[in-house]
Amino acid sequence: MNTNHQTISSPLADRVASVDFFRGFTMFLLAGEATLLYEQFFEFDNGIMQFLGTQLSHHEWHGLHFWDLIQPFFMFIVGVAIPFAVANREKKGDSNKTIIRHALKRSFLLLFFGWALYLIDAGRLVFRFQNVLAQLSVTYLVAFLIMKKSFKFQLIFTLIILLLIDLAYRFFPVEGFNHPWVNFENLGAWVNNKIEGVDKASTWATLNFVSTTAHTVWGVLCGKLLMSDRTAKKKIQILLVAGVSALIIGYSLDLLNITPIIKKIATSSFVFASGGWTILALLTTPHS
Repeated sequence: MNTNHQTISSPLADRVASVDFFRGFTMFLLAGEATLLYEQFFEFDNGIMQFLGTQLSHHEWHGLHFWDLIQPFFMFIVGVAIPFAVANREKKGDSNKTIIRHALKRSFLLLFFGWALYLIDAGRLVFRFQNVLAQLSVTYLVAFLIMKKSFKFQLIFTLIILLLIDLAYRFFPVEGFNHPWVNFENLGAWVNNKIEGVDKASTWATLNFVSTTAHTVWGVLCGKLLMSDRTAKKKIQILLVAGVSALIIGYSLDLLNITPIIKKIATSSFVFASGGWTILALLTTPHS
């Protein structure tokens, strides 16, 4: 019996510590929200605790808190994991048809569980895409389907969808919903109302799954970079440039009053800014 462990292919041998840590850290933060831990910070008569409580809650509208980055973190890291998962299945001998079937099944389950959460809350079937699971069912599938396209194709694809959704908000013609950056008076609010059959639905736009697709696709590009044979130094340089560039674009759009940073309708400036912070956050995690 051959006991040479170097010849044994171990799934753990190809894992990236930074990706595992980043995923675990994100889930840890989400667990804190689920237990209402962060709400307790406001009970302290202390400036630091009040600041932490503010940063661990969503911004009301125009602006960016740390907590607004958690969904981008999650959607990005799912994208990072896709190339690793596909490569692992191919190594096991799975056919392309089997892998596609698995991706479709996972997308359906994400949508099912996303809608189930709304059903539990409303007591009826509600077709909404505001929560991360429902949105991820779309962004994951899109990112998977174009994963093997070139870097240039995937990058241009994300820029086009961000441009199109930005223009759609700006030039939506329906009276009362033609104020792109005003809460409840924009395209996202109109779509919400039509889907839910009410006059005033959630402040969170179902249409967010369009622009946040960029987060998952960018995650795929990051995953493919991490899997490449480039040196660690080169990978860090590329990610650093990408993260800083996205931040500059996002905050410039906001500061120049072109497109405001608004998470609740996932504006293009928000996607760029949050995407930049996400890439830089990945760089700060342990790499070994």
